[in-house]
Amino acid sequence: MMADIAAVLGRLTPEEFDGLRALGPSGHLPRHLTEALDRAAGGPGAGRGYYVPTGSVSATGGPHFVLRSDVSGWLFGPPSQVSRTGGDI
Repeated sequence: MMADIAAVLGRLTPEEFDGLRALGPSGHLPRHLTEALDRAAGGPGAGRGYYVPTGSVSATGGPHFVLRSDVSGWLFGPPSQVSRTGGDI
């Protein structure tokens, strides 16, 4: 699946890729970026496996979408792990 993620993200324009990075790992995707992911994945709706609904909706009633966790991990790296004792993991 990671190869698929790399291939799809590799089909984004530099501006689209930078837009995803600017949102951070859990930012709501604006429509132009979900459309860009769809295009990069093969066409209308094809990118829906790369982003998922959050369960919340926008002011206009449309669902908010974020990158799926493994896509976000590929783009931003895994979330840092913090030990409860403060030591190294």
